[in-house]
Amino acid sequence: MAGQDPTLSTSHPFYDVARHGILQVAGDDRFGRCVVTFSCCRLPPSHELNHQRLLEYLKYTLDQYVENDYTIVYFHYGLNSRNKPSLSWLQSAYKEFDRKYKKNLKALYVVHPTSFIKVLWTIFKPLISHKFGKKVTYFSYLSELREHLQSDQLLIPPEVLRYDEKLRNLHKGLQPPPSKKPPPRPPLPTQQFGVSLQYLKDKNQGEIIPPVLRSTVSYLRERGLRTEGLFRRSASAQTVRQVQKLYDQGRPVNFDDYGDVHVPAVVLKTFLRELPQPLLTFEAYEQILGITSVESSLRVTRCRQIVQSLPEHNYAVLRYLMGFLHAVSRESIFNKMNSSNLACVFGLNLIWPSQGASSLSALVPLNLFTELLIEYYGKVFSTQEAPGSRAPDAPDAGEQGSPAPRQRARMDRP
Repeated sequence: MAGQDPTLSTSHPFYDVARHGILQVAGDDRFGRCVVTFSCCRLPPSHELNHQRLLEYLKYTLDQYVENDYTIVYFHYGLNSRNKPSLSWLQSAYKEFDRKYKKNLKALYVVHPTSFIKVLWTIFKPLISHKFGKKVTYFSYLSELREHLQSDQLLIPPEVLRYDEKLRNLHKGLQPPPSKKPPPRPPLPTQQFGVSLQYLKDKNQGEIIPPVLRSTVSYLRERGLRTEGLFRRSASAQTVRQVQKLYDQGRPVNFDDYGDVHVPAVVLKTFLRELPQPLLTFEAYEQILGITSVESSLRVTRCRQIVQSLPEHNYAVLRYLMGFLHAVSRESIFNKMNSSNLACVFGLNLIWPSQGASSLSALVPLNLFTELLIEYYGKVFSTQEAPGSRAPDAPDAGEQGSPAPRQRARMDRP
């Protein structure tokens, strides 16, 4: 089946809908917002899909992300008379997505719109608020979408890619010839984003913890631990790019100048997401996916084994970061960011496959693994449990505390 996810279990509560791959979650956009994609070409004929179940599955999936700022990418290609839901269903669906879903939806990108979309807009206009209407952006080509998103993280169906190429070929004569791209420049000696941990270490006098990570963590420890929704909110893309440029030029960054604690939070996530290889490494991806098959009482031990197998540099940086996120979770009564919420934000910024993007069902083990690292930080990164354990770079003061008492059991999460 097109879009079938090999990691999807038949025990999934919405397996009958999820198996089609209609909905996917694909990392963050350039504003630091989670991206959810909806692909019409994956919709089976209407008689093969219960549209009420589809609506319930949409809500079930979005419920995991609506507390954060998020973006939806709607791939319109593939909607036809055989699989098109009725207008009455669309109207009832729109009404069911109440303020809870609309409040933190920051952008709805419609790719390859047709006249059908314009007709729909006319029908729905009386129901759609002006504020919501401003969130909708239409893209005729994927190249326009890629200006707003990390294209390598998007799970774009092959059918959509072929259709986009066909459109571009049809309109090639109407457009100026594309300019030749200059060869990629070697990184600057002061480059901080998009370069390896080893490069950063070599260019920073052997410093293990990358400067961007240390400065953002230090600032957030001092000013952000009790900020409600820390890491959930987005920030101005222009401001984030400006900060990145300062770092890459080796110039000082003072986050007080921006008056927004969410700026360093998004910069931190951006730094992790732009590493050439994820902090948890490509090699550990399959091991991490297996965490849900481990008996619940042994999962922390398994997490410890996996992180112990990481390269020493990655281990040290991960330990430093998890120590900070553990400190954030200890203030969850103020910031509303417990280990589970933080895991939903950081899972895809710490690990992704070497080819393509993570599937929606892969998020369950990825987020669970991240949650265990944060909640059981003291046990996972303890140097006393195993003889000969390495002692990584010592984290900042206050990072080595034992885990805070759990508010509810998480070890038995499937």
